[in-house]
Amino acid sequence: MTITISTDVAEFVRAECGENVYLCYQCEKCSSGCPTAPAMRYRPAQMMRLAQFGLEDVLVHDASIWRCLGCDTCTAHCPHDLSVRRLVEVMRHHVMQDVYLPNGIDALDGDDDLRKGVRALGMMGTRITTHYNVSGEDNSARLAWTDNLPEKPEGLVRDSGAEMAYFVGCVSAMFPMSYGIPQSFAMLLEKAGVHFTTLGDEERCCGFPLLVAGQLEQAEALIRHNVEAMRELGVPRVVTTCPSCYHMWHYTYPEVLGEPLGFEVVHAVEVLDELVEEGRLELVEPRRAGKVTYHDPCDLGRKSGIYDPPRRVLEQIPGVTLVEMQQSREHALCCGGGGDLETFDPQLVQEVSAQRIAQAAETGASVLVSACPQCVRTLSKAARANRVRVRVMDITQYLEKAVA
Repeated sequence: MTITISTDVAEFVRAECGENVYLCYQCEKCSSGCPTAPAMRYRPAQMMRLAQFGLEDVLVHDASIWRCLGCDTCTAHCPHDLSVRRLVEVMRHHVMQDVYLPNGIDALDGDDDLRKGVRALGMMGTRITTHYNVSGEDNSARLAWTDNLPEKPEGLVRDSGAEMAYFVGCVSAMFPMSYGIPQSFAMLLEKAGVHFTTLGDEERCCGFPLLVAGQLEQAEALIRHNVEAMRELGVPRVVTTCPSCYHMWHYTYPEVLGEPLGFEVVHAVEVLDELVEEGRLELVEPRRAGKVTYHDPCDLGRKSGIYDPPRRVLEQIPGVTLVEMQQSREHALCCGGGGDLETFDPQLVQEVSAQRIAQAAETGASVLVSACPQCVRTLSKAARANRVRVRVMDITQYLEKAVA
């Protein structure tokens, strides 16, 4: 393959990422902390250098940009606070919108893994834009998780008199193994006397999988629909149990729209922290007490700065001792489930998640708690695959077991 220098791409990267992309002086701290760098032909620091010089052919026709988890570990390590994730998003957008979607897979000169992975991401995009969710199932099944509730809450669908609207998210709403998360959260809100509602089948994918797959234009249509539906509902607060949905609503939606949303956006751990602090949930010692460790989801921790609320909740549960893993808070290792990597390279996901579940086992905890449906899915699979005797649960599920 002939490598050519493209000043157009260099200008595009500078326009989208800002001038600070040129502050990178190749210290390699980003690469040393990257969970997937060993699987990349071009490590994060090398990608920054290639982008600086506009080496379009190298970036477009190599799998390195698609093996990024978008976890922001690079930014946490960078002396200049540079975001390789932002560069990756820009380049993925360029590949999808200017190369693959208009010209087909033959426009990519990379190896079979690259072509297979990009094709899979394209198919994922089609599922989402067609069915409005990542599973490809009929979107009318968004509330299937409520079928096993002891009693369905009043005003469950589009009740404008509710205190808050629960944006459930694709993983919890469409994948049965994750139904327990919205079920537990709903029961906790009911026990605390919180009147909540949902958008029902008017809820559509938050757009995160499309955004990180380089399909921003397709994601924008979902963003505008969701915001319009929520504004029409008129509730003062929107809550999510998914950190990726939270990050999209809290940060990306206002950025895309160029204006404030007009309502508050919070993650479930912030709501649970409030309810426990206010004494609206009576806590008792759960069956699985003792040592518990907490995994920081990347979109909730490093990318949103929410570290203390989930820890405060866990520390208030009788009989629980919270122990930290070797890497925690801003230095927490990604579970492996981010950045659409599960679609592009599932084997690499298993390698990263195996490292994280091993760190959990080292703590001696019997339960690994997180606050993300995707993290729980990924780490649960890792525990089974690696025969690690650690129970993986979402904080909503664990807290529900500790409420009288």
